[in-house]
Amino acid sequence: MSDVKCARMLLDAAERDIAALRAMCRSDEISDEIFGFHVQQAVEKLFKSWIALLGEVYPLTHNIERLFNLLADQGVAVEPFRKLIDYTPYALEFRYTGVDSSTEAIDREGTLAIVEALLEEVRRRLVEVEGV
Repeated sequence: MSDVKCARMLLDAAERDIAALRAMCRSDEISDEIFGFHVQQAVEKLFKSWIALLGEVYPLTHNIERLFNLLADQGVAVEPFRKLIDYTPYALEFRYTGVDSSTEAIDREGTLAIVEALLEEVRRRLVEVEGV
């Protein structure tokens, strides 16, 4: 049985991170570390929401790849969101140390589009479950 209440709470929290991402796309003053952190947070919450909708218990982790693999193991079509695994280091490592100066800048608009697609997928699944 899915945990709809938990899934809804996580989705709502992810929407707040995504609102911040949208605002950051319009600002040159926000560093990639901060943008990447909010990407990581939104994706973590959305994957955990999706796991809760499946009736599974999600691990207390910031590791997006681990959450991605849990969904894949459940037969969920998460492949379109694989690129988001790259944002795991923004949860802690890059948040405090910063990214190396040779690191390519984040494609903010492209990344936001993938995160928004993930949001829509999880939202659609939540609506299906809530409508039952």
